[in-house]
Amino acid sequence: MKKLTIGTIKQRKNDKAIVMITAYDALFARLFQESADILLVGDSLNMSFGGNLDTLSTTMDQMIYHANAVCKGAPDTFVICDMPFGTYNDQSSALANAIRVYRETPADAVKIEGGADKALLVKHLVNNGIAVCGHIGLLPQSVRAEGGYKVKGKSEEEALSLIADAQAIENAGAFILVIEGVKADVASRVAASVRIPVIGIGAGNGVDGQVLVFSDMLGLYEPFVPKFVKQYMNGAAAVKHAVAEYKSEVQSKVFPDEHYTY
Repeated sequence: MKKLTIGTIKQRKNDKAIVMITAYDALFARLFQESADILLVGDSLNMSFGGNLDTLSTTMDQMIYHANAVCKGAPDTFVICDMPFGTYNDQSSALANAIRVYRETPADAVKIEGGADKALLVKHLVNNGIAVCGHIGLLPQSVRAEGGYKVKGKSEEEALSLIADAQAIENAGAFILVIEGVKADVASRVAASVRIPVIGIGAGNGVDGQVLVFSDMLGLYEPFVPKFVKQYMNGAAAVKHAVAEYKSEVQSKVFPDEHYTY
């Protein structure tokens, strides 16, 4: 599959749905590259890989390490790297950290959370040669400030605010936008209000594509399964079964037999 560009991604608006999935290492990136249009190196790795309760303690060094691994595993796939919490509080720090991503990894773009309040930051990055993916709606990096993960778009006021956020991020120069945890009808209105593709996660089917955390989608992450996640396999059970079978064969001396011995 030919690698997408900023231009071809924009052309997918209201056309062929964009398939985005998270990836954190070369192993899974290599497995996903045949199906994914875009790989997102999400700060969600802090939870699924790091065992933390939220994404907030993720560092730039971690994101750069994982972005490099993903790019090595899927060199022909468009890769977006999350900017972690606290790395884009102002224009100066945002640009310095985004430049780190570009200098130290082959990632194609960065993603930052926030709506109209982050428009000036997005514009500053874009004006300095950084491709930006926006992220509005439920913002995981704001989970402590908001007292939990709360669905957005439950009122007309929230709907209009989300539309304003999307338009502000588009006008600032973002080439694509993630919308998370938003009522489906409102997410559809948001997608219709902008000319850039809108990728949903827990935001219904009236958008331009979907993204899921791969460990959720494959049933590997057991502590919590969000309502919007469809598990396409029971990965945790499959892994546990395989490891238990390995344990049994090792203890019974069945493995290794002559087929697996020099």
